[in-house]
Amino acid sequence: MQAAGLQCVRCAAAYPLAHHNLDCPACRGALRANLTVIYGDGLSGARPRPAPSSAGSMWRFADALPVARSEAVTMGEGGTPLTSLPRAAAEIGVAALYAKDESRNPTWSFKDRLASAAISSAKAMGAKVIASSSSGNAGAAAAAYAARAGLPCIVFTFQGTAGPMVTQMRAYGAMVIATRDKAHRWTLLEEGVREYGWFPTSPFFGPAAGSNPFGIEGYKTLAYEIAEQLDWQVPDWCVLPVCYGDALVGMWKGFLEMRAWGWIDRLPRLVAAEIYGSFGKALSDNLEAPPAMPRTHDTVAVSIGAAQGTFQALDVLRRSGGCAVSVANADLMRWQSALAAKEGLYGEPSALAPLAAVEQLRRTGVISAGDRVVTLFTAAGLKDPEVTARSLPELPVVDGQFATTLDVLTERFGFDAAAMKAH
Repeated sequence: MQAAGLQCVRCAAAYPLAHHNLDCPACRGALRANLTVIYGDGLSGARPRPAPSSAGSMWRFADALPVARSEAVTMGEGGTPLTSLPRAAAEIGVAALYAKDESRNPTWSFKDRLASAAISSAKAMGAKVIASSSSGNAGAAAAAYAARAGLPCIVFTFQGTAGPMVTQMRAYGAMVIATRDKAHRWTLLEEGVREYGWFPTSPFFGPAAGSNPFGIEGYKTLAYEIAEQLDWQVPDWCVLPVCYGDALVGMWKGFLEMRAWGWIDRLPRLVAAEIYGSFGKALSDNLEAPPAMPRTHDTVAVSIGAAQGTFQALDVLRRSGGCAVSVANADLMRWQSALAAKEGLYGEPSALAPLAAVEQLRRTGVISAGDRVVTLFTAAGLKDPEVTARSLPELPVVDGQFATTLDVLTERFGFDAAAMKAH
């Protein structure tokens, strides 16, 4: 392990690496606070920017991750494109808008960064069993990387979560168990961690304090890559779909490290695009921790459907001068359709939460017309295609007559074949 120890994100109390499966005991009476990895003096002081590389993997930044590159459990995660969205930018009214396209990762989501860092650490520490509580992406990533590491994996999910993601977990060989009550995922996983030493990659008690601290280190590489891809010019805003806020925390840590190293000279403002408004309530009411919110409706964005955020993510929003925005189903589905049809990116509903948030913030003037905005496009649409299918009209069926086909194109799609005929 390259990591030197762990530290509480709230009170800075120090703990050994073996405490990765605990929150901070010193803070537990007040609120549950997660731990973060520290590296001693290994990441302090100026260092040269990395040379351009076609290697692609996030492990080109291994000297800032918990284990050495030679010990990494990897399938080439990271190195994803930062895709310009000119049509969406024009529609919203911002100067520059980008999507960090995490659908290009091995299991098609940003969770591969967390799983690679966490399971690399687990293997280095001699873990015997990987375990996760997940509605989809985190469980699929944990299952895939556990398979890569040659370790058994247990995933607790809940009845009714997206079927394709459960199928993906099972295809990787994970032992997947669904609970009738969502809360039982945590109680069952916690018992496995406490009594049998399973290595958790996800939160496993409530209220959640955050995911495995080694895994969150993997999200730092999102910040490194974004800065490098923008020629070390930091965006004004980074907007993320947020459940508990692990990626938000990891990205902020990555930006702080780059500023300390002299790679960048300023920090972005961060935005949490959420469903039920836990972070927004904490910010508006100046609360120390995000409260549990009522689930006022069913969300199409299952991956970010938590009713309560974490202290550490709220702290990052405040430190960055950022904010939180609640997004509605209608806006998620509208942007899913628009981004796929106009920019060629088809994401699961959660991945479109940042665009819905940017639209709101631009409308209210929080984001200015001249700002440069990066959104985190977290996962591919085929992770949950049934949500999309339900929003689409019935598929037209034609006979073998081309004239009938032309009529359908005109009546159903408004397509004028004659006007578009090649000459």
